[in-house]
Amino acid sequence: MTLSAGQLWEALGGSSLQTALTCPSSLCKGTSLTLSQSKLFSFALYEKPALLSRIQNRGDRGKVFYSFFKLILNNGRYTFLIKSNERKYPIMKKTLSLILALLLGISLLGCSNSSQNTSSGADAAGASAASEPTATPEEANAERIYGRVSSLNGTSVTLALLESSQEQENGKPPAKPDGQASGEGQNDMEPPQMPDGQMPGEGQSGSEPPQMPDGQIPGEGQKGNEPPKMPGAMTDTGETMVLNLQETAIYEGEVQHSADELAEGDILLLTMSGDQLLFAERTEIPGDPQPMGQGGPGDNGQVPGGGNQVNQGTSANTLSEDTSVSGETYTSVGDDENVLRIHGAIVSLSNITVDKSAGASSNAEQGDFYGMNTALLATDGAQVTIENAIVTSSAQNGNGIFSYGSGTSVTVKDTSITTTADNSGGIQTTGGGATYAENLTVSTAGNSSAAIRSDRGGGTVQVSGGSYESSGYNSPAVYSTAAISVENALLTAHNSEALVIEGKNSIALTNCTVSGSMGAQTSASGSENVHAVMIYQSMSGDAEIGTSSFSMTGGSLTGKVGDLFYITNTHCLLELSGVTLIQEDASGALMRICGNSASRGWGTAGSNGAQVECTLRGQTLSGNILVDTISSLTLDLTENSDFTGTLNIYENAQGGTPVSGNITLTIEEGSTWTLTGDCTLSTLINYGTIHFNGFTITLADGTVLAG
Repeated sequence: MTLSAGQLWEALGGSSLQTALTCPSSLCKGTSLTLSQSKLFSFALYEKPALLSRIQNRGDRGKVFYSFFKLILNNGRYTFLIKSNERKYPIMKKTLSLILALLLGISLLGCSNSSQNTSSGADAAGASAASEPTATPEEANAERIYGRVSSLNGTSVTLALLESSQEQENGKPPAKPDGQASGEGQNDMEPPQMPDGQMPGEGQSGSEPPQMPDGQIPGEGQKGNEPPKMPGAMTDTGETMVLNLQETAIYEGEVQHSADELAEGDILLLTMSGDQLLFAERTEIPGDPQPMGQGGPGDNGQVPGGGNQVNQGTSANTLSEDTSVSGETYTSVGDDENVLRIHGAIVSLSNITVDKSAGASSNAEQGDFYGMNTALLATDGAQVTIENAIVTSSAQNGNGIFSYGSGTSVTVKDTSITTTADNSGGIQTTGGGATYAENLTVSTAGNSSAAIRSDRGGGTVQVSGGSYESSGYNSPAVYSTAAISVENALLTAHNSEALVIEGKNSIALTNCTVSGSMGAQTSASGSENVHAVMIYQSMSGDAEIGTSSFSMTGGSLTGKVGDLFYITNTHCLLELSGVTLIQEDASGALMRICGNSASRGWGTAGSNGAQVECTLRGQTLSGNILVDTISSLTLDLTENSDFTGTLNIYENAQGGTPVSGNITLTIEEGSTWTLTGDCTLSTLINYGTIHFNGFTITLADGTVLAG
């Protein structure tokens, strides 16, 4: 007796399950369930782990099917497909056939009596072992691929492909602890035998799946009934893949996403048949103990910033011993090559010239995070002093001066740094490094090339004096995923916002002249909002989640286009004291605190508002402050501050659930608020002076205040 595909299909959920799994209709037709169909069915289930729980609860048949399916997934020798850097491990076809045949036989328990079903299972096992059906070309060539989103252009997504760090360069699995190769002495197409020489399932009761040594059913007790993750950290292969996901649904558990909801840094798990995409899932890096969105210096021996393996490329010139150098010229035109690398040494450099005139970068993240292709790289605890130098770079990912890693310190004075290509900041700090800059002249021309730049793992940056200027899109004068302080400096962004803080990081400015001129260019954050200062949490993993901090004392801040401050998907402490605020765009808000569309991965639409605590000390400001219903602002006017403008609450654009206390305003004695229109607040505490000018204030309890 054989089990029809239709019988099994209907027992496990029927047409509704087909719709949820997006399986081909052929799977619920025909007279027998072939190995090819079983494989495809299992692929679909693997991509929808939540449905396994539904199957598990569908009586005896469902429990048996679930248990054997988990057995196949939990044992690495039975894993359907593993792909790593163009290497494929073959399916253990003979053993998989036996398991699937046994599964089908056991599943007959719901259709006939026990003796009949046991006999049928044995017959099915014999038939399958004797003659294995041939998989279709698509099924036979299916591969599972991990990739990190490196860039987005509409529905076109570029992925940096990933591989398990535990796999050897020859494409074989890691050796056993005793040095014996995996499968050594065995038939390469058969899994290892049980300790007593039995094959899995042999000699066992036909109604129960094989038990683990402690009696646990395979997969039982796992969180969310999800298949186990691949072991080991994932590293970049150096290869990329470009996909058009316009018509592709991307799953994250039960939630379906579209391509425009992806963000740079997201991890995708793809099931591919040649060039055909069968399934796509937004997931986490296998083996990474940190949740997605958690960046910063890593613990437990991990690389700062999320577990990626450090690859800094090569170096044309390396200083690894304590020394002093004066008047030297260093050049490089090599790919992935530093002009000058200081490795773990105490080095003094004066009157040197460093020129990165050519050389492509093979991996943007390795350049951004770890200093690959940078002109001058200090790493591995180096202590570097640089004076009166000239640093130039015209190579992509060619950052000027880069400080990487905990214990690494760069002190640079009276130096000129010029970069002209994309992803090429002036001074860059990551991985817990430190940079101390004094009287620099920094100019960047490429896109994503902040003059003062930090990235994954952050660190400490202190700047005093000098000029820091950017001309490219997405290139602020300062981009902070670190603790950055700047005093007595000129900070100018000609085609970008002036300042950005991401996540649990800070910018503190004293007596600085700051200006930004951001356009609504394609693929820039301007597609979400145009502003001079942005404070947010990207969820990319490049910055730890927590409270952001922005303070500015003295100096001036000019926004040429859009809002002056834009704050979203974060908690922020903001303090202004004696700053001259200039907003040249009359249509922009002084401050906009709100959720966002989540189209760039900044949280979840409807629940990604911001919480801001703003203190004004002796501050004069003018304009309109807007707070949406899923965000909050606590505003304190202290030390004779003077605010002219409006405060208003408005509906979140994504229809999120409102929170209480959207705007709480406290006016201390000696401070003044002058209204320029009707206002809505949650709470008003007034010890100072309010000039109503004929306008009203409506509170959350319905109270209307008028002069």
